[in-house]
Amino acid sequence: MRVIVCGAGRVGVGIARRLSREENEVTVIDQSKELVRQVTERLDVRGVVGNGAYPEILEEAGAREADMLIAVTYSDEVNMITCQIAHTLFKVPTKIARIRAVGYLDTKYSDLYSREHLPIDVIISPEQEVSEAVMQRLSTPGAFEVKSFADGRIWAVGVRLREDCAIINTPLRQVAELFPDLKITIVAIQRDGKLWRAHAEDQLQPNDQIYYIADRHDVTRAMEIMGEAARQARRVIIVGGGNIGLFVAKGLEKLGSMKIRIIERNRKRAEYIAEELERSVVLLGDGLDRGILREAGVTEAETVVALTDNDQVNILTSVVAKREGARRAMALINDLEYGPVSEAVGIDRYIDPRATTISTILQHVRRGRIKGVYSLSDGAAELVDAIALETSPLVNKPLREAKLPEGVMIGAVMRDDEVRMPTGDTVINAGDRIVLMALRENVKDVEQMFRVSIEYF
Repeated sequence: MRVIVCGAGRVGVGIARRLSREENEVTVIDQSKELVRQVTERLDVRGVVGNGAYPEILEEAGAREADMLIAVTYSDEVNMITCQIAHTLFKVPTKIARIRAVGYLDTKYSDLYSREHLPIDVIISPEQEVSEAVMQRLSTPGAFEVKSFADGRIWAVGVRLREDCAIINTPLRQVAELFPDLKITIVAIQRDGKLWRAHAEDQLQPNDQIYYIADRHDVTRAMEIMGEAARQARRVIIVGGGNIGLFVAKGLEKLGSMKIRIIERNRKRAEYIAEELERSVVLLGDGLDRGILREAGVTEAETVVALTDNDQVNILTSVVAKREGARRAMALINDLEYGPVSEAVGIDRYIDPRATTISTILQHVRRGRIKGVYSLSDGAAELVDAIALETSPLVNKPLREAKLPEGVMIGAVMRDDEVRMPTGDTVINAGDRIVLMALRENVKDVEQMFRVSIEYF
């Protein structure tokens, strides 16, 4: 596949890295010569210096032969115009644009992006997606990763196992026998930096990071078995009233009885979000100020969420909040280098907006009847939500006869609105919704499983 990526920032480089690994022909456009030089030296991609909204730059990048254009520059307007020119002049089949401004995303203006007006096939809104990720982490505080699939019916959860976990040193086969009514499948294990597909004879160890797929109704019980029975927070402090902070507060207000405090240092922004929210209390001040944190009720807060646009501020705010008595702290971190630092200083969870955006883009890059994709461990594996077609090699045979690749494991199957955990005897039917884990080297195999072949027609 020939792909043009406009924008060599973190997201642009991240998606270029993923696509080039998979032997796609990738061209990266950016106005910065230095960024283009860096990306072409580090990755097997072609670089073009210039503005992606200029027709001659797109033509130089190979737009006439491109299958997809992904516009992720820092300017919404450049991203939109780039898609328009790619469509009008070069007939690029699929155009994806990152759009941040809330005004462009209002549903009453959705007709703007039709093929007759501004032809963008997929709009990526990082703020909204990161807000949803924060909400899911808050709903399952013991997990370091949470992602829902199949219209929210199936959840994928990542948990770090502690010394007192009940299933330590127990073969996974025996775990399934101990809890036969628990609808979960452990699909992957990460230990000492290595991620692999879980096997029935694997024994879990303290500090393992495991990923499991479950019926959403069994997630709480599964977390209790793994020693992470923390309840959903009832008192939350949000530091940073930008778009993400505002989206999170609105989402939490819909949950009902939660007490929400927002700390915002800009007076005009604080006044604006106070008008937008119904029950949240907005405090004017700096999240690093212990006095402001105490005024917000940090000693009684279950969770403090630092969502400013500064990684260092988010990390320091989280550390100060925990020292002041907050039970848990969560920080938004854009620079992956700060991830290990945040864990070392006691921050419970961090959110990587780049990973969230890349996962959303990959959903539309993947070929076949793919409904959702989520990237694990910086691309070491993917969680995939797909629909089985009549022509799929999985259909109409027991899974033990399906000859799945070594790095692929099916975690759950949804049929007739019922979530089922697969066994070797499970027979996949056409139309089943399947959520699985695939290691990086097996992602192409998964695409083939769910592609529409000529026989389908």
